[in-house]
Amino acid sequence: MAHEKRAGNRPATFGEVFASTEYRAIYAASGLSWIGDYMAKAAVTALVYKQTGSVTASAATFAISFLPWVIGGPVLAALAERYPHRTVMIVCDVARAALIALLIIPHLPVPAMLVILFGAALLNPPFDASRSAMLPRILDGDRYVVGIAVQNSTGQAAQVIGYLAGAALAAMHPRVALLIDAATFLLSALIIGLLVHARQPLLSRAQRTHLLKETAGGFRVVFGTPVLRAIAVTVLAMQLFTSPPEGLAAAWAGRSEHVAAHRGFAQGLIMMGVPFGYFVGGLIINRFVGPERRTKLIRPFAVLAPVTLVPALLNPPAPVVALLAALCGVCVAGMLPASNGLFVQALPRQYRARAFGVMQSGLQITQGGAVMLTGVLAAHGPLHIVVGLWSLGGVALVLLVSARWPSAHEFEVAIERNRAANEAAEAAEKGANLPVPPVSAAEPSNGNHAGRHRRISLSGGAGTMEG
Repeated sequence: MAHEKRAGNRPATFGEVFASTEYRAIYAASGLSWIGDYMAKAAVTALVYKQTGSVTASAATFAISFLPWVIGGPVLAALAERYPHRTVMIVCDVARAALIALLIIPHLPVPAMLVILFGAALLNPPFDASRSAMLPRILDGDRYVVGIAVQNSTGQAAQVIGYLAGAALAAMHPRVALLIDAATFLLSALIIGLLVHARQPLLSRAQRTHLLKETAGGFRVVFGTPVLRAIAVTVLAMQLFTSPPEGLAAAWAGRSEHVAAHRGFAQGLIMMGVPFGYFVGGLIINRFVGPERRTKLIRPFAVLAPVTLVPALLNPPAPVVALLAALCGVCVAGMLPASNGLFVQALPRQYRARAFGVMQSGLQITQGGAVMLTGVLAAHGPLHIVVGLWSLGGVALVLLVSARWPSAHEFEVAIERNRAANEAAEAAEKGANLPVPPVSAAEPSNGNHAGRHRRISLSGGAGTMEG
């Protein structure tokens, strides 16, 4: 990975990020797929509800895309580590296009639709893991942090656009939305095939063992390396307390709005709060705040995220709830890209896709679990009290977790050790025949290797945890 050549602590600009043709290709391909996917989610949910009249069936249709991450995400991500990332992304795109196209068949039974959707969803982890592992090979230093912030913010905007467009099409022509989704996957594959360079897989054939052992290796690296464990636990703890507004928006609107006609608007307002806050905060913070300052703000933003939802105790109206959710989204945007940068700087390159699978599965489980648990609690008490107390508990937990945050010196030691190993591996890959220093997945930072490259920016590099 190249070092930054930027003067001082100046953050990377959008121009520097988009100067990379490969990044532009991945950004465009991701944006197309996201919009098409969200359109399809809205359309197929409506299609199933129209055929069955069952809320449960339509909810299952929506939720099925999350299952692969929960039940097999790390394994599927480890599989992606074995093959060239560009190839994995293209194959996944083409296969998803073919599967989604099957949903256009008229009068397709609902069980068959669910099986097809699950099959398409199984291709999400290897695609996303491959993209995550490829980005550090395209963008270096603070360009990655800004690049991933732009990509994540675009994902939030795509969610809003896709849901709105899909819902509008679902009322008249739901299969048109599915056709558009299939086309976006094909276009994504074409863009990646034409504009992204082919690279060797990071996990060579000689390094392969057993898929489950390789998956377990991803867990050991993430939770066995002190600095990676600190980042992972902080991110997962924070995300545990940011999901209730979006997941409970329908119930919140139903209880706070007495006029039925106003409930749909209130629900949409609350659901859009966190994505909108993330979109705005991600672009502003990660573009105009310097790398070192962003690193120092990781822990404050992690604590502030649940703090923003504590005023729910006062039972505010829906617009205020949406504002609180937007502030929560700003805090998430302030800490997540910088955490990504720290994470991969200390992450051995051959574990990038597997670490992404571990973190993404953890995020799905914590966010889904938080919505389910607060929903169960809200069935036995006022929803605003449940969310407010849940958020107060979150403040206490994140404070406790962040108290064990490693020092800047410990990060420098881990990052420098990993940088040397990664550079040696890259040189060996190019035929320089240099010895590759061993990287211990659980070696604690003891301070004995620090000091050679003090100029490393602790928020640079590249990472995982992209959504």
